[in-house]
Amino acid sequence: MAIMFGTLLYFGAQIYHSKPPIPSAVRTVSGQTLYTSEDIQRGQAVWQSTGGMQQGSIWGHGSYVAPDWSADWLHREAVALRGQLSNGRYETMPEPDQARIGAILKREMRTNSFDPQTSVILVSDQRAAAISATADHFEGLFTNRTPADQHLRELYAMPQNAALSADEAHALTGFFFWTSWAAAAQRPGEAISYTSNWPHEPLVGNAPTGAIFLWTFVSIFVLLAGIGGLVWYYAREFDVWRRDIEPLDGFATTDLFEGAVITPSMRATAKYFFVVTAMFFAQVLLGIVTAHYAVEGQGLYGLPMAEYFPYAVTRTWHTQLAILWIATAWLATGLYVAPLLGGREPRFQRLGVNFLFISLLVIVVGSFAGEWMAINRHLAVGTINFWFGHQGYEYLDLGRFWQFYLFVGLLLWTALVLRGVWPALREKGGRSLVFLVAIATVSIGLLFGTGLFYGQHAHISVMEYWRWWVVHLWVEGIFEVFATAIVSALFVKMGLVRASVAATSVLLATIIFLAGGVLGTFHHLYFAGTPTAVIALGAVFSALEVVPLMVVGFEAYNRAKFEYRHDWQEAYRWPFAFFSAVLVWNLIGAGLFGFFINPPLALYYMQGLNTTATHAHAALFGVYGMLGIGLTLFCMRGLSDPSRWSNRLLKTSFWCLNIGLAMMVFLSLFPQGLFQTYQSFTRDYAYARSAEVIHSPLMQALVWMRVPGDLVFTVGVVAFTIFMMRALFGRDRRNDLTAVPDLA
Repeated sequence: MAIMFGTLLYFGAQIYHSKPPIPSAVRTVSGQTLYTSEDIQRGQAVWQSTGGMQQGSIWGHGSYVAPDWSADWLHREAVALRGQLSNGRYETMPEPDQARIGAILKREMRTNSFDPQTSVILVSDQRAAAISATADHFEGLFTNRTPADQHLRELYAMPQNAALSADEAHALTGFFFWTSWAAAAQRPGEAISYTSNWPHEPLVGNAPTGAIFLWTFVSIFVLLAGIGGLVWYYAREFDVWRRDIEPLDGFATTDLFEGAVITPSMRATAKYFFVVTAMFFAQVLLGIVTAHYAVEGQGLYGLPMAEYFPYAVTRTWHTQLAILWIATAWLATGLYVAPLLGGREPRFQRLGVNFLFISLLVIVVGSFAGEWMAINRHLAVGTINFWFGHQGYEYLDLGRFWQFYLFVGLLLWTALVLRGVWPALREKGGRSLVFLVAIATVSIGLLFGTGLFYGQHAHISVMEYWRWWVVHLWVEGIFEVFATAIVSALFVKMGLVRASVAATSVLLATIIFLAGGVLGTFHHLYFAGTPTAVIALGAVFSALEVVPLMVVGFEAYNRAKFEYRHDWQEAYRWPFAFFSAVLVWNLIGAGLFGFFINPPLALYYMQGLNTTATHAHAALFGVYGMLGIGLTLFCMRGLSDPSRWSNRLLKTSFWCLNIGLAMMVFLSLFPQGLFQTYQSFTRDYAYARSAEVIHSPLMQALVWMRVPGDLVFTVGVVAFTIFMMRALFGRDRRNDLTAVPDLA
């Protein structure tokens, strides 16, 4: 881990040194200043305040209905420059003359005219005219100047009542120009652009590099070799694991948690699970609305939703709630389980749990209000927006004040969990597994803080580096380690698995997962203005991320050996079922769909298309969401009366959630992504993201094909919500209790 994180930090430093330069000015050879560095940086702030990555994308990172602004600008500028070079006669020119114009165009766009001495980018007067024509299109779009601009805003699902001022729109075009300039201008001394020739744009000569081809096939080789090695290791060790998994005193014949004392702090976590349910329900409804914007643009079956909750708002809340409800389920599980593992209730633990809950509500309400105000133009662009509005960066949209508040809350959560498990850490024997839980707990608290390492005016390449520390390492990495460790600790406590074997298995899984996962972070940064070494590392290690997922069959069989062995385990049927679903979706969502898009050559054509959405939905909900539900049900065993559980509701929820997710992915999202990929390869990336493709009859039909899956999935959500409300607020007959559970 020291080597992996050391390498990640080393190449992070290289990103600081090799990122695309922001010029002090963009000038024509005749002396006219088109943009200044202040324009570009202000333009970035304006872009953030409009929703940033939730309204289109930059360098492929963001949402899918509006264009990728970098690719769209690059294509439009190239077409405009071609018109300038040919005096508007390109289409009627003979083929040799067209080839000559094309060669001049490529040389003009790919030549890096940035002067490191003056920090000025010089462009020809002809290119300046093309830049001005392109800027005029975007300024009209963002100021909503004409009926044609309004129509395009509708297709892009942009808010109709939140147009920019002329000054803001001019600054925004400066930022868009700079991101597209970096996508075409060659790095000093190299024959590739700052974004490794991304996006695919034949007009400017952007095509996959040799490194992209090489490391794609190396990643496939590493994947196959890794699978072979791991399967051989599992085959060699499996009989030993199967023999040693049984606890020294034999499998438990009774539910050891049946008589567990539910302490005040444990019972106080009930309200967390109520909020988890509410956020889960709201997130799904927002997802349905957000998906529908791809059809109507401005409404939901005729309802004028966009006047109040435009696409950028609903998508912001949808993605943010996905992280919040899943993370809250896991955090609440930690608070609930800590006294169980430690064997006692620390002083003032309940007070800490309640204070943390209030903080969570304040963060959710405050950050959502700030994001709504920013996108609807009720907050000033700049510092106010950055701190209290919308940062513009997907999954880290919340304002910096709320982000910092959440970091402090996570540190408090870390302290509360460590206080709870501390007695178990001091005991002799069996401490290894609890120690792994403690390490994962500390890592969760600290690693979220890496999202604070970039500032308001940070270069976008630097921001992307630190953002993926949070999104990839915090969400996809450390949380999975924490969940694996805490589930194993619970199984040991239940008398279902030997402590030494559980600790060894968790440690092995952690090493295998993070050995690929840490440097696998770089597969998100192939084309974010980073050095080419990032492509090599990201390709190889993201392939290694998939390797452990190929042995989920062994894991499923291994787990089945100690699940359902005795009648008392029937009460844990549905938590176990959701844990099993995690294994299946880990293979499909993280494994198959993850590797489908992660090799450099694949991602070159697919980045920011619905293939990414396919992977995101199958992995984020299929793995982490299912795990969050499983952990929630596990904790509800002690927070409610299990005899009053409705197995029919849980069965309906389980199957509808899994079947609905599969329908959503395979009937709609995946085919959409494949169609866009075909267009990206055969024409260019900007076309694959254009309104012409997004609103084509085939794409519209595929969007509508999502409805059946959404309906089935929603039935599962409703069933789970009803179950949770009955479990939390229904009559509890244990010990002849007649009052509803104390949610304080």
